[in-house]
Amino acid sequence: MAAPRLIPCALVLATLTLGACSATPPGPSGGAPTAGGVAGGAGEPSATGPSQAPPSVTALAPEAYKGELEPRRKTMADALKAVVDARSVKSLGSRLESAGEELDGAATALAALSPPEQVRPQHEAYVSSLRDFATGLTAAAGRVGSRDLCTSGAVLTDLDDRLEDLDKAGEALQKAGDYPADVVTVKAKGKQSRRLGNGTFVRRGSLNGRGSLQIHNGDSRDAVVTLMRGKSKAFSVYVRKKTKYKIQGVSDGTYRIFFTHGVDWDGKSRAFTRDCGFERFQESVKFKTTYTSTRIRWHDWRVTLHAISGGNAKTTGVDPEDFPS
Repeated sequence: MAAPRLIPCALVLATLTLGACSATPPGPSGGAPTAGGVAGGAGEPSATGPSQAPPSVTALAPEAYKGELEPRRKTMADALKAVVDARSVKSLGSRLESAGEELDGAATALAALSPPEQVRPQHEAYVSSLRDFATGLTAAAGRVGSRDLCTSGAVLTDLDDRLEDLDKAGEALQKAGDYPADVVTVKAKGKQSRRLGNGTFVRRGSLNGRGSLQIHNGDSRDAVVTLMRGKSKAFSVYVRKKTKYKIQGVSDGTYRIFFTHGVDWDGKSRAFTRDCGFERFQESVKFKTTYTSTRIRWHDWRVTLHAISGGNAKTTGVDPEDFPS
């Protein structure tokens, strides 16, 4: 089976290689059919009873209606803010589910109200937009789980139309009588595909050693490779898809190699916003410089982030919560 390759090479004098139905009942029998009551008059009541008009529902007074909206506006706004503030894929997914439940519950409660007649159209549009956006949030949670969407910004961009509809509906209700319906406090950005230059350091540590690490990213997505020495992040470097990059000056030590693939690099959150994945090599790599009276030996390594024939290095998925950002 094809696998990534992890190849060490000891330079200067030697090269080391490690392979990476229902039926109608019969009518009554016998006798002539009879009928009772007086048509059109005040005779005996019919078998089905007198007809009744539906009970009338008194519309809420404006202040009472505001009292119903305000607490729900706050809880919904707080739920959406929690989504925006999510800093990991896992927390983003759970917050989307919670926000979806919060908005759907608010829509159900508001739909049962009888608003002031002058704002009934705006009320109904607001409730409808809340339901629609709640559905979108729940669906987005699933896409976050599959790593199709990876940041809150990507989610908001994906829900841009629904977010705009909810914002407009809330604004219309608010303008109709100063009703608290402004739950949307953020704006979605357009879909982006941001990239760094090949070989750009996302995190640069000390590079004063003799070793080197050549990274070949043959994948269809850009990647960021991070080397960990113990619990410390040594450095992280951006490697574009279908390219290579060689890091010079790696200091002696044993390193674990982590990498994340994806589309659209968000420099602020240090994460890809879409189509993201998180992996690490199972085997560590060791850089060591040896001095003798006549020579100096050191290690250079080459890694591939894509599966290749004859590859000897196994990788494993990493929980985004445990990935060194």
